[in-house]
Amino acid sequence: MTVSENLVSIDWLAEHTDDPNVAIIDCRFTLGKPGAGLAEYLQDHIPGALYFDLEQDLSAPKAANGHGGRHPLPATDALVELFSSAGIDRDVTVVAYDDQDMAMASRLWWLLRYLGHPRAAVLNGGYAAWRKAGLPVTTDVDKRSRRTFVPDVQSHMLVTTREVASRSERTALLDSRAGERYRGELETIDPKAGHIPGALHYFYKENLSADGTLRPAHELQERFAPLAESDELIVYCGSGVTACVNLLALNEAGRSDAKLYLGSWSDWTSYPENPVATGEE
Repeated sequence: MTVSENLVSIDWLAEHTDDPNVAIIDCRFTLGKPGAGLAEYLQDHIPGALYFDLEQDLSAPKAANGHGGRHPLPATDALVELFSSAGIDRDVTVVAYDDQDMAMASRLWWLLRYLGHPRAAVLNGGYAAWRKAGLPVTTDVDKRSRRTFVPDVQSHMLVTTREVASRSERTALLDSRAGERYRGELETIDPKAGHIPGALHYFYKENLSADGTLRPAHELQERFAPLAESDELIVYCGSGVTACVNLLALNEAGRSDAKLYLGSWSDWTSYPENPVATGEE
């Protein structure tokens, strides 16, 4: 793959749309508008692409007790079936794309890595870059031959609410949401406004260049340089989706050890006893 092990270029993908060992997954999704992403996919998509829905495929249903966040981790068996039915095994390179600043695609990239898949990448620049380049699109809905996906769960990539609360002073906690949500000035999704005390603000969109591609590795290394002395990095957002863009960027910057608090703010605030901070840290 070109660019890096985490990213592929539109040029590379254009040369591999017919490769049976490349699975292209359209992850477009609009929060609050169920079905909108699928409708966009059916209207046009990259040739050969299948569609995965954030809430139907890449998340489990929300827990009845209110804990676990808005986009909980799917059961391993469910993901194994999803990937197997999409013709994905260890020989297949999965290329995920969206048109939401790579957030939904990064969620799939992270889930594949969490299950130990060695060949997962995000299309750099997403569908917008593909369309801007005038590359072909289609309305055809293809089906890949079933393969057997064998998971190798990397449980160390996840942290729980309790682990976030009891983290050491050598751990840096990164909040990936927009500044007004982090500071507690505005909250339209979750019941409480603010951030986890001690969290640093690293808005996920600041990882992107003006053209929507991920910034070069040397720029990302500079962005995350203040975290160099931290032994552990934990990333969160509202529900474990946009945080994955920060995780992708951290991987590019050389910090592949960063972990995800998947339940994120929507899980943290489901516990009344958890403290909330506002303003800047």
